Amino acid sequence: MNSEILQTEIILENERVLLIPFENQRNIELKEIIFDHEIWKYMGMYVKNNNDFENYIQNTLKQKADGICYPFLIIDKATNKVAGSTRYGYLNHASQKCEIGWTWYGKAFQGTGLNKACKFELLQFGFEKIQFKRIQFSADLENERSQKAIEKLGALKEGLFRNNYVDSEGKSKDDVYYSIILEEWEKTKRDYFGKFL
Repeated sequence: MNSEILQTEIILENERVLLIPFENQRNIELKEIIFDHEIWKYMGMYVKNNNDFENYIQNTLKQKADGICYPFLIIDKATNKVAGSTRYGYLNHASQKCEIGWTWYGKAFQGTGLNKACKFELLQFGFEKIQFKRIQFSADLENERSQKAIEKLGALKEGLFRNNYVDSEGKSKDDVYYSIILEEWEKTKRDYFGKFL
């Protein structure tokens, strides 16, 4: 695994989407789309006001500094607007794996194809440059929309993790886990992401 690459400025791009490091000054533009209860319903937290927004920015940057994740801003190239955020999280160098997640989009950018374009870039870079052996995804058991989005990426559903986390309101939540492994990537890329090749 090429861990050193996670210490550099990673910029990923195709015709549809541009991913830039989260610490870019454009992160302030997230404020235009972030205050939507529906976005945070299954995220284990809520961003309701300016104080929550500042905490979200600072916590994300601290987690990157601590080596826990590598977060991105998602730019919709059709509009040049900040559409949301995503990240490589749960970075595990010893086991050469990560989780792609913590992904959210403003309402205007949901269901537009942006997510698949974004995930293609993250998967391709993750497997082919960082050389992860496993990339996993998870979704709240109640979040059927996210589960369907993950399945459209060709990820294998592995199972249910019961009481997997406690949300900001103290409720225990169940997650469904999926993965793509390095040995499957070339076939998955051809079968699910052909239009980006």
